[in-house]
Amino acid sequence: MVTRASSIAAIAIAATIVLSSCAANEAAPSTSGSAAPVSKLSGTLNGIGSSAQGAAQTAWIAGFQTSNPKVTINYDPQGSGAGRTNFISGAADFAGSDAALKDTEIATPSPLCKSGTKAIDLPVYISPIAIAYNVAGLKDLKLDAATIAGIFKGAITKWDDAAIKSLNSGATLPSAPITVVHRSDDSGTTQNFTDYLSANAPTVWDKPAAQTFPYAVGDAAKGTSGVADAVKGAANSIAYIDESGATGLGIAQLKVGDSFVKINAAGAADVVAKSPAATGRGTNDLAIAIDRKNTDKNAWPLVLVSYLIVCNTYDDAAKGSLVKAYASYVASAEGQAAAATQAGSSPLAKDLAAKVAAAIATIK
Repeated sequence: MVTRASSIAAIAIAATIVLSSCAANEAAPSTSGSAAPVSKLSGTLNGIGSSAQGAAQTAWIAGFQTSNPKVTINYDPQGSGAGRTNFISGAADFAGSDAALKDTEIATPSPLCKSGTKAIDLPVYISPIAIAYNVAGLKDLKLDAATIAGIFKGAITKWDDAAIKSLNSGATLPSAPITVVHRSDDSGTTQNFTDYLSANAPTVWDKPAAQTFPYAVGDAAKGTSGVADAVKGAANSIAYIDESGATGLGIAQLKVGDSFVKINAAGAADVVAKSPAATGRGTNDLAIAIDRKNTDKNAWPLVLVSYLIVCNTYDDAAKGSLVKAYASYVASAEGQAAAATQAGSSPLAKDLAAKVAAAIATIK
């Protein structure tokens, strides 16, 4: 029996981190006129990385398996930093990461990549980051970037602080200490969260964007599921978390421009669609420089773009074919719809989807 990796959506039914699947993109014609196509693909791929991607990976692997029963894909949601580290060392065939490769990481290619070639970043998962909280009786919490920065920096320590009260007229705010929960591991979600605060509250958040939480404040938990469990278990707590992990928690509205916006995947996707490509990247590398100051109606600039990180050319051509097939399914309309259903993510915009498909087509 094939088992699947633990993820936010699958934790109750699977304790193992192994997810098995197969790809629908390179199928041979069936020998029967009525039977489904039979895939010729076989082999195993090992992926490590983003816990925010975990629920989406569950959906992608399940869909991939349907058409390719001889392919096994293992995905271990250890976190974005672990994913990149293991990919670069050659311990993982691909990585999932909520932050694109750093220049120094690109300069250290995986031994799995053919000599003289580099890894590429493929944006495949777009999701809003939630400011999730557990405060009895508190509904429709409203926060702006400066107040969020003050809370997570440790400058605002009680729920009835004047800064929070000024944004929440009429709300019942307890006179209780705020328990801040942040990621303990090297996290792309942290990178995106701190990037948002650096851009929108620079006078309060005086640290640069980073994948490691920069302040000695509150409690630390590993991975998306760890943060979710910590907030659910601690009264008067608050955390930043991929929306897929915020089920059962309150989610704050975010002040964008002059309006408060409820979290929404469409607004997050629109921000990404209007953001420029990162500079200094090689051919087929689709890293995105997110516009954190987008104030369009219903925009959600507190968004993460999660990537599949792969070799553009693998030293093992058979492995390259498997990666190409899996990535093709992940980025397809079917794969994106499956992730949206499972994880609440937003499918890639048409133009971005076309760019991703073109880059995947070059994988060898």
